[in-house]
Amino acid sequence: MVTLEQWQCLVAIVDSGGYAAAAEVLNKSQSSISYAIQKLEGSLDLRAFKIDGRKAVLTPVGQTLYRRAKVLLEEAQQMESMALQFSAGMEAEIKIAMDTLFPDWLLLEAVQTFMTENPMTRVELQETVLSGSDEALLKKEADIVISGRIPPGFLGDPLMQVTFRAVAAPDHALHQVGRTLDYQDLRLHRQLVVKDSGSRGTDSGWLGAQQRLTLSHINTSVRCAVLGLGYAWFPVLKIQNELEQGVLKPLSLVSGGERSVELYLIYRDGHYAGPGTKQLGQLIKDKIAKISVE
Repeated sequence: MVTLEQWQCLVAIVDSGGYAAAAEVLNKSQSSISYAIQKLEGSLDLRAFKIDGRKAVLTPVGQTLYRRAKVLLEEAQQMESMALQFSAGMEAEIKIAMDTLFPDWLLLEAVQTFMTENPMTRVELQETVLSGSDEALLKKEADIVISGRIPPGFLGDPLMQVTFRAVAAPDHALHQVGRTLDYQDLRLHRQLVVKDSGSRGTDSGWLGAQQRLTLSHINTSVRCAVLGLGYAWFPVLKIQNELEQGVLKPLSLVSGGERSVELYLIYRDGHYAGPGTKQLGQLIKDKIAKISVE
């Protein structure tokens, strides 16, 4: 049977340019390198190298073996790193449930930093709306939850205030009324509503408008608003570009033009959360603290 060490010798000879150089790279004698290749060729009953002048070069079969050996050695190294990571108590997988109100780019920056430092830990991200976050906790489908409420039996840390603003496309009929709008004005026009991703079917923010367009994701709702399909309250951070470009315009309301919601970071296992879960949670907090300072 060919050993991992023999494959390592084959790769080292090719990468370093010869037996002597491979011996130096692997901190072995040149005779031990030669013996390893002899054993490899004998076990497989083939020739991996041929002599061309005074240099050993790969045979066609050897070229194929070299490519596969590179992959094998990389996988072995990854397995070793993974084993060391897990032996230190790091989780194999971390699941996140993020309310779509949260700025996704902030979370992705935190995830990128975490996965750079912990490449062997898998991360799964689920985007939720309203009660979907609660259910992710209660059904143990997430280790970290970012939600606008803390379900009974859990503890959470305030993460950030999300400010909503009532907006519509500049040419929407509500902008043509010519006065400050009230509740009755809004009810006569189509409201864009994002559907609850949980099983409760919660309606949050719906004014009971006669016309309603329900979407499953906030980004789709924003696109609908830009197209003039309705009005809605959106997190300001989610529509910053649209406001700056003038494709969405704040509605002038008697009251309620702006709303605020507190988002919380919740560990499913609380104080007993794993080290990776806590590290990722802290990275999320650090990213928010950074933009708050800026």
